[in-house]
Amino acid sequence: MTTKQSLRAAAVARRAARTGEARVAAGEALLRHGLAACAGARCVAAYVGVGTEPPTVPLLDALHASGVRILLPVIDGTDLDWAAYDGPATLADRPLGLAEPVGARLGAEAVRDADVVLVPALAVDRDGHRLGRGRGYYDRALRTVIAPVIAVVYDDDVVNAVIVESHDRDVDGWVTPSGHYDR
Repeated sequence: MTTKQSLRAAAVARRAARTGEARVAAGEALLRHGLAACAGARCVAAYVGVGTEPPTVPLLDALHASGVRILLPVIDGTDLDWAAYDGPATLADRPLGLAEPVGARLGAEAVRDADVVLVPALAVDRDGHRLGRGRGYYDRALRTVIAPVIAVVYDDDVVNAVIVESHDRDVDGWVTPSGHYDR
């Protein structure tokens, strides 16, 4: 029987097998498709890909350089707060191995200012079901978001089916190194 834990383990293993060079190349490819996914946005809520996650800093830097306001999550207990991104030098290593902005906290509701929300995922299926790491931070944070929510994943993270529970928040699309897709 497939469980969320087994799907997570498979995704983590796939990502761990990727070389550093392959991750860098994926980040460069994500840049172009991520810009297309965020076209016309004045404010984008995103995250910093760390470890084996798809690298997002090239995309964040390109959006920031073009004048787009970038909001990044900051873990605040069991919820996400948000802070502005002003370049890699304004990031600090934080709990759970995350890179978070060191600037002023804007509050949990700041995500509602975003025109597009880019979220991490271990996997996504074609129905927009997203598999996260299981802590529920994004499911809670996105309950009141109206903007399009787009998962950032590798091509092989788009799977046939993701197990869904009542609290899970679907995504409106996904961006991979090979393209941007809406469900």
